[in-house]
Amino acid sequence: MAERMASVARDTLETQIQVSINLDGEGKSSFETGVPFLEHMLDQIARHGMIDLDIKVNGDLHIDAHHSVEDIGITLGQAFAQAVGDKKGITRYGHAYVPLDEALSRVVLDFSGRPGLEFCVDLPRASIGGFETDLFYEFFQGFVNHAQISLHIDTLRGRNSHHIAETVFKAFGRALRMALTPDPRMQGVIPSTKGAL
Repeated sequence: MAERMASVARDTLETQIQVSINLDGEGKSSFETGVPFLEHMLDQIARHGMIDLDIKVNGDLHIDAHHSVEDIGITLGQAFAQAVGDKKGITRYGHAYVPLDEALSRVVLDFSGRPGLEFCVDLPRASIGGFETDLFYEFFQGFVNHAQISLHIDTLRGRNSHHIAETVFKAFGRALRMALTPDPRMQGVIPSTKGAL
């Protein structure tokens, strides 16, 4: 199987971002984003998805974290689209339920080639560790638009916002891992009746 790696740079007046990923990694991560709580969440994707992530950002944090968070989602999505290539032989669909104490979230995704996001997550607090929780939606919307995936995220229960956020990102990592795992019975085949994704 060819190496499934990618490096993408995004340079705007608001952010300068470099993302490198290895879909067949060891769950290693390195972050320089200036947004510590998001880095904690990105680490969940790496560790639970067994994806190596290296993300460096110089953003306009003197305004707020919005542009950095959204653009990380965009650039990470572009890197995934590049690394997964023509999608031959992948499982395509992934899902995961992840609990953390009282919190439970479910993530279901499809490397469909069509962007779609259903985000049903109720976070009781407006911020966690200085991170504005409404930015989670912006991250996932940016990712979905550029990775070209269908993504459903549902928090089934939870009271603690930190716990809820962790279950979402851990489940996202696990679902990515499942969807991107090669299916030996689909070797060299695009998993679609259309013959294209």
